Amino acid sequence: MESRRRGSRLSRSRQRADLTAILRKSWYHLRLSVRHPSRVPTWDAIVLTAASPEQAQLYESQLKRAKRMGRIAPSTVTLAVPDPDGHRIGSGAATLNAIRALAEHYQVGSTQNGSLATVGSLAKKHILLLHAGGDSKRVPWANPMGKVFLPLPYLAADDPDGPVPLLFDHILAIASCARQAFKNEGGMLTMTGDVLPCFDATLLIPEDASCIITVPITLDVASNHGVIVASKDGFSSENYTVSLVDNLLQKPTVEQLVKNEAILDDGRTLLDTGIIAVRGKAWEELASLASSCQPLIAELLKSGKEMSLYEDLVAAWVPAKHDWLEARPLGKELVRSLGKQKMFSYCAYDLLFLHFGTSSEVLDHLSGASSELVGRRHLCSIPATTSSDIAASAVILSSKIEPGASIGEDSLIYDSSISGGLQIGSLSVVVGVHVPRDLGGVTDSFRFMLPDRHCLWEVPLVGCTERVIVYCGLHDNPKNVLSKDGTFCGKPWKKVLHDLDIEENDLWTSAGGQEKCLWNAKIFPILSYFEMLSLASWLMGLSDPKSKSLLSLWRSSRRVSLEELHRSIDFSEMYMSSSDHQADLVAGIAKACINYGMLGRNLSQLCQEILQKESSGVEICKDFLDLCPKLQEQNTKILPKSRAYQVEVDLLRACKDESSACQLEHKVWAAVADETASAVRYGFREHLLGLPSSIPASECQNDQVDGHVSRPFHSRTVKVELPVRVDFVGGWSDTPPWSLERAGYVLNMAIGLEGCLPIGTVIETTEKGGVLINDDAGHQLYIEDLASIAPPFDGNDPFRLVKSALLVTGIVHEKSLVSTGLQIKTWANVPRGSGLGTSSILAAAVVKGLLQITDGDESNENVARLVLVLEQLMGTGGGWQDQIGGLYPGIKFTTSFPGIPLRLQVIPLLASPQLVSELQERLLVVFTGQVRLAHQVLQKVVRRYLQRDNLLVSSIKRLAELAKIGREALMNFDVDELGGIMMEAWRLHQELDPYCSNEFVDSLFTFADPYCCGYKLVGAGGGGFALLLSKDAESGKELKHKLQNSDLDVKVYDWHIYLGN
Repeated sequence: MESRRRGSRLSRSRQRADLTAILRKSWYHLRLSVRHPSRVPTWDAIVLTAASPEQAQLYESQLKRAKRMGRIAPSTVTLAVPDPDGHRIGSGAATLNAIRALAEHYQVGSTQNGSLATVGSLAKKHILLLHAGGDSKRVPWANPMGKVFLPLPYLAADDPDGPVPLLFDHILAIASCARQAFKNEGGMLTMTGDVLPCFDATLLIPEDASCIITVPITLDVASNHGVIVASKDGFSSENYTVSLVDNLLQKPTVEQLVKNEAILDDGRTLLDTGIIAVRGKAWEELASLASSCQPLIAELLKSGKEMSLYEDLVAAWVPAKHDWLEARPLGKELVRSLGKQKMFSYCAYDLLFLHFGTSSEVLDHLSGASSELVGRRHLCSIPATTSSDIAASAVILSSKIEPGASIGEDSLIYDSSISGGLQIGSLSVVVGVHVPRDLGGVTDSFRFMLPDRHCLWEVPLVGCTERVIVYCGLHDNPKNVLSKDGTFCGKPWKKVLHDLDIEENDLWTSAGGQEKCLWNAKIFPILSYFEMLSLASWLMGLSDPKSKSLLSLWRSSRRVSLEELHRSIDFSEMYMSSSDHQADLVAGIAKACINYGMLGRNLSQLCQEILQKESSGVEICKDFLDLCPKLQEQNTKILPKSRAYQVEVDLLRACKDESSACQLEHKVWAAVADETASAVRYGFREHLLGLPSSIPASECQNDQVDGHVSRPFHSRTVKVELPVRVDFVGGWSDTPPWSLERAGYVLNMAIGLEGCLPIGTVIETTEKGGVLINDDAGHQLYIEDLASIAPPFDGNDPFRLVKSALLVTGIVHEKSLVSTGLQIKTWANVPRGSGLGTSSILAAAVVKGLLQITDGDESNENVARLVLVLEQLMGTGGGWQDQIGGLYPGIKFTTSFPGIPLRLQVIPLLASPQLVSELQERLLVVFTGQVRLAHQVLQKVVRRYLQRDNLLVSSIKRLAELAKIGREALMNFDVDELGGIMMEAWRLHQELDPYCSNEFVDSLFTFADPYCCGYKLVGAGGGGFALLLSKDAESGKELKHKLQNSDLDVKVYDWHIYLGN
């Protein structure tokens, strides 16, 4: 009880959770579950309810789109289930009907005795059910598309070449976090399609029960909603409370709340959010009931009654409601089938409840406190500011605006083509409107104005060639009746009728006994486009209200109501025309990018949208491919060849020419290597590819070779030993081609393992010419003819690192070994695939040793840059942070500046003895036993960068920014903040490539999580070493002991910061 009081008071004093952080985390989780569902489980099925078979068909198209765009995993079953025969049966019966349809999909039946064994396979599934049917009367412009699919461009700027985010997409993101709450036990999560609940949905759901998500609200809000009465006993944490549900109340008065003890200690009560999770036995029983529910639904249809999910069905899990429920339609069956299990309340204190119940609420969520999240221009074509008047706060999505148009403040334009001469006021909504340039011979002087606070949309009807133009006021409630406060275009009905000389019987018939309201008013004419626009102006009061000609034209036309529109929408035509419009718009953007730009857009992603034009999509992409030679010719001095080649590869794949794309891909990687070499050392590429002299070892022993006089042999030996590096944050920003085009920032640390420096080389001169190479694996190679050292190298060649070092140091081409030879020994006393930068640091050791023995420039900066080229020669790629980490002692913050040559600035952090001690007590360096190969991850990431994948670009930008923040944290001795930075960096690494982790690594981090404030794999990930930063020294000791005595096959290494002495 006390913990519950404390949690309630705490939630009131805290600021609500950061909406941006919640959505970013949820989207990250969604993408991870789609790209790597074996690591992060996803839903087995996603089911949407629909009002009619036609709407269900539209929803099926939207579900296919979501799969294509990476919102839903390919393995997930998707269904859209209409109410039977289009008759409303209530959300509870619709839930049973949807589960039954899914059971049929899985071919689950019920035996005569209703045995649970028949639904066992369904009961093991994890289902997301979204109620998306209904008629959206209060957001009528969203009625055709379905309110759940209305545009919501939160975080749209993160992926400017991706599709416009929809409310549905954000719901999927939030729901993806809830999937893990079910673990391996089957269950279902039910949500509503007009609410975005923003909270950390990693729920705690009691086993074998149902659980309803609640949030504390004030009593005035509660009076219009469902309220949950929760037990005073329960489990509480800082962010939530889980307790048994004692009762359910609907729109209660204060007296009812007091009587039922529903008021919390802080004076609020619990709102029913409409989010319900069912798990274990409760889900088995619900699935069993649903699998044989057809007779129950038939009985509902016969009686004309409905069964509510939020009043009837959930009441079966609340014993206090059983008597009431048994008097309701099918209530006895619900109690008999479901009443054995209980319902719990999961009270999420910081849940943000974004409701999209009215048009004004939609605009509020785009222009209010969440406006900084909104992408105000997304996949749109907008004219110059000198030829149009478009407010900066207007939200324009998937639309083409022509010169001469005007759009007011805070208006929403979506999926539309706005021609010149159209004026759209402030706080208005325009959806699916495509004004033709040719209005049937109308002169160019024609203008149309949509007043402030109005909505305008078009609807294609079955059997109708013209799309109907529909409009109303932003605050009109189509359900409000004529005799009370009903309005049309913001004016009372009586004023509209009086001003326009319209009779009530023009709009409503007396038959049927329906109340007269906007929903059933036959007010929208079906005429030519120009005539419909003219009558729209007249009906909105913008033309002469006493115009006899317009009144006559309106009266003589065929007219429809919103209700009739809802029943007659041509959903297939609407979806296809919208898809074609967006493909045409994207094609224009892609063409402009190729013709005028520097290929800064993600053409691979744009082409996926263009290909939705089944008839001409491939031909459009072929036209773009024909422009590539001209593009490279015009921009040869400033456009990186690697990017130009990647564009061509992407276009070839869009044109279904996979063979040519694969052949051209080799040029992409060769170009990256060339660009790296050019940036690191001016003229290096030409030097590298110059023809080497063929100098056999026997000739090296002559007194004179090509003018070089041999000197008496003097034996010389150099030994180079280096530490390994662990990186805290910033990796990937050091990797070409990113580091060749953008600044890079990395925070890392040099460490020794088990009391020694694990990487090293010994190089000594020999009287015998040639080069003898030995490594610690027992491999040996003698190279007599140095001319044989030439790229490309075999990926399995164990000596390619040393061969590449001989090339980049110039020893091969500058004839440094005319009168002497070399013996090179190398070792790396760390496990293979460690992620500690072993390969690069060993390369740095060899390069440094070779430069020492030949009196070359052995400065750390020169060595680091040469290793960058060396890795390109080897074919492994890689950045500069590994060699910097090993060459420079201690903790350092390193910046790279693009240019020719690439410049590196290493800033040592002057760590105090206290900081060094704190890190060595709290930081565990653990080998996971998982072998990883960096180049496999690296190639995926580099390819996405070359494609200009916006999510990848923003992720690396954030990693670079975190390196700066991490530097400040360490300088301020804030090790806890460093832990948070490591956690975010690890999330971003998984965003870059979900395969940088695996189930074993996930289990290790889950094991360590209670003891840690941060953890991550080092390097590119995929396995190797992990860093575990404990909450304090004591936690570090305890975690080390538990790891050493656990079933996890890991090794905790002793380590020390290498300070250079």
